[in-house]
Amino acid sequence: MNSKIPGLHHVTAIASDPQRNLDFYVGLLGLRFVKRTVNFDDPGTYHFYFGDRRGTPGTILTFFPWPGARRGIRGSGQIEATAFSISPDSVGYWLERLKQQHVAAERTASRFGEEVIRFVDPDGLLLELIASNSLAPVEPWLDSSVPPEHAFRGFHSVSAALEGYEKTARLLTDTFGYRLVEESGNRFRFASRDESAPGRIVDLLCVPDSGVGRVAAGSVHHIAFRARDEQDQLQWRKQLVDLGYNVTPVIDRIYFHSIYFREPGGVLFEIATEPPGFTFDETLEELGTELHLPPWLESARSQIEKILPERSYSCTARVEMSATSYRSDANSIPMRLCLAHAEKFWKTECRGSFADLPKACSIWRI
Repeated sequence: MNSKIPGLHHVTAIASDPQRNLDFYVGLLGLRFVKRTVNFDDPGTYHFYFGDRRGTPGTILTFFPWPGARRGIRGSGQIEATAFSISPDSVGYWLERLKQQHVAAERTASRFGEEVIRFVDPDGLLLELIASNSLAPVEPWLDSSVPPEHAFRGFHSVSAALEGYEKTARLLTDTFGYRLVEESGNRFRFASRDESAPGRIVDLLCVPDSGVGRVAAGSVHHIAFRARDEQDQLQWRKQLVDLGYNVTPVIDRIYFHSIYFREPGGVLFEIATEPPGFTFDETLEELGTELHLPPWLESARSQIEKILPERSYSCTARVEMSATSYRSDANSIPMRLCLAHAEKFWKTECRGSFADLPKACSIWRI
């Protein structure tokens, strides 16, 4: 097979509070809320997608926010850290921004010549910002609270913690077409041959003395690699089956098609197609503003909306992190300050935009 994997498509993790998850990744980290849908395998749960302006493959971090989910345990057989690329000139900006929002961040020792900032999200998911001199051509979200020059430039890498790394390394090199490009201690860095692709790096950490991890809130559920199209994906499936992997049939995820399998170290891998993309059922301007369901769940929309977590509202443009609760008709309602338009707003029963605010201040019900 001549095709090679160019890099990551998305990373999917687990959270325990939908509103808190949304506030952190949109309000603090400045990602765009690209798609609001449900977990197709568990329709009573949201599936949130965050990314760049278009939801470009290689920028997409997604979450299953299961309310009250127990905290996961870090260990082998899982993704230890998910890293985004930033400009080297943005290191100071992000250290200060995280400090202002009371997020404990550590500026670690340089890794393969690149500066690293480490911190965790509200559920304990380990995140890294890596200052890279080779930034992928992604489109920052211009309505973000983060200035474009400091915005995330897609994924830098993921780090997989494994009891032993050799079999996974052979999958990356002999099958996916990756190359071993750096190594230091127990860290082995592999990179795709597409030097312009976001998320082209996978680090394997050999941790034989670590216990087996438990995937739950604050853990990565799976990582997805990119396939050019459906035909390319089918060729990948055949090759993996021929190599002895148990691979799922192709599954329709609406915005891409997916196949899943466990790599030798136990991490769940997915190969997802680049098309059709997130503008399949929304315009570019409308991304993330409405709850979208797959056709086979539309008939159950009213039931699904009733069992989804309680409603809350946020502004799609520059949401202030701190919120205040006000009373109206004996109800406590979350308030947000829209920094783009300097307006406080609230409403209890509303879908769409306020008549007196610009479209950029549209709200959604979650």
